[in-house]
Amino acid sequence: MIYEMRTFDLRPGMVPEFEKRYAAALPERTKISPLGALWHTEIGPLNQVIAVWPYADMAERERARGEAARTGIWPPNVQDLVAHEQAWILNPAPFMRPLPAGELGNIYEMRLYTAHLGKISDVIRVWSPRVADREKLSPLVACWFTDLGPLSLWIHVWPYPDLNARARVRADANDAGVSGPPREQDPGAGGVFAVALTRPVSEGGGGERADRTRILASGTIGDVEAGVRQ
Repeated sequence: MIYEMRTFDLRPGMVPEFEKRYAAALPERTKISPLGALWHTEIGPLNQVIAVWPYADMAERERARGEAARTGIWPPNVQDLVAHEQAWILNPAPFMRPLPAGELGNIYEMRLYTAHLGKISDVIRVWSPRVADREKLSPLVACWFTDLGPLSLWIHVWPYPDLNARARVRADANDAGVSGPPREQDPGAGGVFAVALTRPVSEGGGGERADRTRILASGTIGDVEAGVRQ
């Protein structure tokens, strides 16, 4: 299984119109292959819409995209709204379950880490035994690493009812020692760059790890109508 994550950077104020046009084209497009998730950002990089498409492999992706293009139903007519677009191909972490259907929270937190080059296998190794205890507090929707796109990205997504619930869960996770691998075991911890509202602030020297956070709203997994409403 692979996942294609397409991120659309929109002109200011164009998110509602983009979602309207995207939703109108989805019923025919999803007859060819399913949509995994659709979100827009609320905190972090603004005016972004993020779509996730699962495929069995790259061959299925090419087949589905080719069929959609030939029928003329895809891509939707959103080009005038988009300032920039990028597509990443993601591999699921070994412990990731298939994307579940339904709306799992009112907000979704997407965290993106850049590990040291060649260290994704070590990230998987130190994360794998810790996920079950962390999920006792809140579920892990997705965990991926990049195959095509920016190298060595580690991405995980957590749903919450609201920001207050997120704060409580993260505090409980810190207290329980399950918020992440111990720093001394973390393959990317040589130097950390923390990003708030997409502005990086160095917290250490000599490393190549970044931590970026997006808060995603109107998110859905497998439910188009829930995913495009404001």
